[in-house]
Amino acid sequence: MIHTSKRVFIAAGGATLFYGMASLFNPGLRSAGAANRRSFAVTRTDEEWRKLLTPPQYATLRKGQTERPFTSALNGEHRPGRFTCAGCQADLFNASAKFDSGTGWPSFWQALPNAVLELSETANPFYGTEVLCAHCGGHLGHVFNDGPKPTGLRYCMNGVALGFKPGPA
Repeated sequence: MIHTSKRVFIAAGGATLFYGMASLFNPGLRSAGAANRRSFAVTRTDEEWRKLLTPPQYATLRKGQTERPFTSALNGEHRPGRFTCAGCQADLFNASAKFDSGTGWPSFWQALPNAVLELSETANPFYGTEVLCAHCGGHLGHVFNDGPKPTGLRYCMNGVALGFKPGPA
């Protein structure tokens, strides 16, 4: 018998609704270009990013699009290690901070110190707070205030924007 908690059912439905709404209203989410007006340690031209990244990585990291839920192989990644930015390979999250939110995207309750930049979505508060790589400005996903203890945060990341380095934390 399959046992599904109410939270997982609601989260899955919410993820589907979220993605549907995101697809409808957001062909390329960016906080009004706020990330483009900042300087980052890792910089490349648009042409260089296109050559370096796969088309789905480019669409997410550089254009702010959202991948479909439940499509990332990183959802099932549970080994010790670090999750990194797919654009610049900077360490972003300890694997020990990962949890199954039931939303279909890799989720974490805490980022590594100085690893991410959080930008308020003033244009559309439905999206919560946008999360960027603090090193290259790549769009990673969003953070919400409905996560587990001890932080109460849920960093809901696009798996295509992440890499993974196994090993000690």
